[in-house]
Amino acid sequence: MNATGLYVHWPYCSAICPYCDFNVYRARGADNAPLLEAIASDLAAHARRFGRREIVSVFLGGGTPSLLSGGEIARLIEAAATCFDLAPDCEVTLEANPEDAILFAEQAAAGVNRFSIGAQAFDDAALKALGRKHDSKASLNAVEAAVATGKRISLDLIYAREGQSVASWREELTAALALPIEHLSLYQLTIEAGTAFARRADRGQLLPPGDDLAAELYEATQAICTGAGFHAYEISNHARSPVARSRHNTLYWTSQDWIGVGPGAHGRMTHDGARLAFEAHKRPSDYIDAVRENGAGWISETRLTNEQAADEMLLMGLRIEEGVDLAAVENLRGRPLNAEALAWLQEQGLVALDDGRLRLTASGRLLANRIVAELVS
Repeated sequence: MNATGLYVHWPYCSAICPYCDFNVYRARGADNAPLLEAIASDLAAHARRFGRREIVSVFLGGGTPSLLSGGEIARLIEAAATCFDLAPDCEVTLEANPEDAILFAEQAAAGVNRFSIGAQAFDDAALKALGRKHDSKASLNAVEAAVATGKRISLDLIYAREGQSVASWREELTAALALPIEHLSLYQLTIEAGTAFARRADRGQLLPPGDDLAAELYEATQAICTGAGFHAYEISNHARSPVARSRHNTLYWTSQDWIGVGPGAHGRMTHDGARLAFEAHKRPSDYIDAVRENGAGWISETRLTNEQAADEMLLMGLRIEEGVDLAAVENLRGRPLNAEALAWLQEQGLVALDDGRLRLTASGRLLANRIVAELVS
């Protein structure tokens, strides 16, 4: 049986960031109890469907789950432990905004053992442009608060921002790497359809870096992180050591199983020889109603074809440095990848095939999605 993780989506935020296209809603002082109860019931529905599996990671994402008190987080973790067997070394990650640092101690006491802090930038002007409520000092204070809990710490930063130079990013990233953290998730700013940034870009009011500068920023990112001892084990993720890697995200990249609960959550479960894809109702009220009426919060359940499952395995697996087992992908697909495209990509130095594992080269990582499209064409 595949390793299994649990993703819990908490959809509320104190403010909606202009670049965000996640399933999020403004927190307007509503009672959290009905949604917490619905998530607990949804967990029980998954246990009835898939059995009492061992859970190796719990990821509390959002939205802004760090708005939850320690007691509320304890309720979620207890609900998971009631329905499943949490591994003794289960990784319990909380996505946290710096302004919620006052809650870190009680959240750690509730069972969180890894804080993923959404600093996003260490430049106050950039933070304002990104629509963030905190400043750089708040992020530093949040790291200190997380350190005081004795738990693991990851930082999220966004680069390739409007007006950002390679020199300024070098300075900012170098300062972040000097903090007492073990992991960094570094994302290039992407203008997602339907966001406030997309509307501004359409009006010519937002001009992110062009492809050449974005590539320079990416290459500088890799060099700086490597020099500081933070290995790029995935396209956007860097760890100080192998044990510092995100166990939960590794489940995604290696096509393992995960249960997704909460409004808009997605899941992938292997059951009775089939790869099943789940999606929950997006609106919190619809999700709560569905759980009350049907016992579960999912709006759709799709049995993936072998080819769909194989293509997901390829798309996600190429993101990590180990790449994917080519034979496993092709056997699952029932037919080989595009051999002509594969040969050309190898000639161009964009992919490598070693001991049966297909992986992206450093140059190929800049073109990951295009490469997958070529291989499955």
